[in-house]
Amino acid sequence: MLKKLTKHGNSLALVIDRPILDLLNIDAETALDISTDGTRLIIGPAAPTARRQRFEAAQLEAHARYANAFQKLAE
Repeated sequence: MLKKLTKHGNSLALVIDRPILDLLNIDAETALDISTDGTRLIIGPAAPTARRQRFEAAQLEAHARYANAFQKLAE
């Protein structure tokens, strides 16, 4: 697939088609890892850091443990 860059303010942007985003499970909130091998640009979802993984695990545990309290607070 050939693509052209799009002017975006003073920068250039690469528009990624929806089928590719869906295939890689990427959305507007996904952190991306951008690198190069010297001749090509390599873009992919960033691997979650150990800190991020601990945070998400703690968040899931808190939701499981305090679901009723969160629900009452939301009301």
